[in-house]
Amino acid sequence: MALTKQRKEEVLAQYKEWMSQCQALILMEYKGASVKDMEEARFKIREAGGEFHVVKNRLAKLALKANDFDVPDGYLDNSTAIGFAFEDVASIAKALSEMAKEVEAFKFKGGYLGSEILSPEQVSALAKLPPLAVLRAQLLGVLQAPASKLVRTVAEPARGLAAVLKAYSDNPAAA
Repeated sequence: MALTKQRKEEVLAQYKEWMSQCQALILMEYKGASVKDMEEARFKIREAGGEFHVVKNRLAKLALKANDFDVPDGYLDNSTAIGFAFEDVASIAKALSEMAKEVEAFKFKGGYLGSEILSPEQVSALAKLPPLAVLRAQLLGVLQAPASKLVRTVAEPARGLAAVLKAYSDNPAAA
């Protein structure tokens, strides 16, 4: 179905807005995917805090260039859908990777992390990262470990003295 010039301008403006707001873009080929598969992908991506849309290649290329992205050859050939990661990039990549495993028609074309171009292999590696909440918890654990060790080290002599005093108070004849 052909788009009117006004509708193309609206779609282009929407692409530009999403691209300027997102942390990462993941481009996928979907040739042969059913409507049900596409709806399931949209649902999973929205659950993860992103958007997933089939794009017109020419309009997507214009939007990418308007946001100062380089467009490598092959990224906007054939059927293209884009996953827009607004918050947790790893969760979006993971959801799309799971869809690619379930649906043979989905294949990574590449993507962008910030303004850096990602190959399909790098997008797959990104999908293997833990979600943002897990990464934050791991980082917090690493940051807290030295402080908690210091507290235990400083408190140990007092704890030892308290144990000796308690032993003497429990058995006054031994003193």
